[in-house]
Amino acid sequence: MRQRALALFAAMVSALALTIFLPASSASAASCAAGWNASAVYTGGNTASYNGHNWSAKWWTQGETPGSSDVWADQGTCDGSTPGGGSGACDYPAWVAGRAYVTGNIVKYTDGKFYIAEHDNPGYDPVISTWYWEPYNCTGTPPTDPPPAGGFVVSESQFNQMFPSRNSFYTYSGLTAALSAYPGFANTGSDTVKRQEAAAFLANVSHETGGLVHVVEQNTANYPHYCDTSQPYGCPAGQAAYYGRGPIQLSWNFNYKAAGDALGINLLADPWRVERESAVAWKTGLWYWNTQNGPGTMTPHNAMVNQAGFGQTIRSINGSLECDGRNPAQVQSRINNYQRFVQILGTTPGGNLSC
Repeated sequence: MRQRALALFAAMVSALALTIFLPASSASAASCAAGWNASAVYTGGNTASYNGHNWSAKWWTQGETPGSSDVWADQGTCDGSTPGGGSGACDYPAWVAGRAYVTGNIVKYTDGKFYIAEHDNPGYDPVISTWYWEPYNCTGTPPTDPPPAGGFVVSESQFNQMFPSRNSFYTYSGLTAALSAYPGFANTGSDTVKRQEAAAFLANVSHETGGLVHVVEQNTANYPHYCDTSQPYGCPAGQAAYYGRGPIQLSWNFNYKAAGDALGINLLADPWRVERESAVAWKTGLWYWNTQNGPGTMTPHNAMVNQAGFGQTIRSINGSLECDGRNPAQVQSRINNYQRFVQILGTTPGGNLSC
């Protein structure tokens, strides 16, 4: 009896020693929810993971990055595994032909890959009806295409993904043909910087044109106002000929003169070329982006390659009307475009997004 008591006491002492001297294991982090996706719609109570944290939506949201908007509540760090031992965040149901899906639904297709619904559909095949579905991976970011031959960091499929409703005038081939005019564009610095600059340019372009829908300025009443008669060369194409055209809506006779001189095209005499020829239109957008400060203090190109931030590109394009609190909704629209496009290009937005 005495021996059993001594043995029990020794065991208790040993257990106490282990409790005191062994380091306590930290509580494991919560499992990560499905990765946030800029295209998906979230409603109050929906969760998503982003940058190693789980987030909970407070109300309806789409395209607002967790951590950058009050709509998301930080639920703390997560460990990247799904409840029940799943692998990563991609624990989604199998696609079923003929079952109705809504925008934001994610499915696992028969090829083992995941797809997210870009538009509501009655169960269309994800690899056939690509307007309704796009590839999705476990990080919440669509897979990054390798840069196509020639080095432009935006592939044609990514371009189409950015502008699913674009006007046929704004061709990808027109954009790539225009790149030779400014070889430093989206081709300066690290791969991250190159992708950020391309996303920044296309985000501003998207805002200016309603998603590459409008080729010319929609308010025709403004057309006669863009002739500055104080310029010695006047307005040879007519007083109402210099309205906004192209991806950054080039306007005013002096801008057509300057852009045409820089590009070797007589746009002062024939401003209509900007709405007739896709490559010319893209070149005027790149001319402004790479050479003009506008109401800002630097060109949009320099803002991105020198890490001044996306906000400075907004200032250089339309800062006098939008920045410093003048029109926060317009600024946020541009920021939302940019955040969506860097997601598509598989990179991060950087800092200083607003102006």
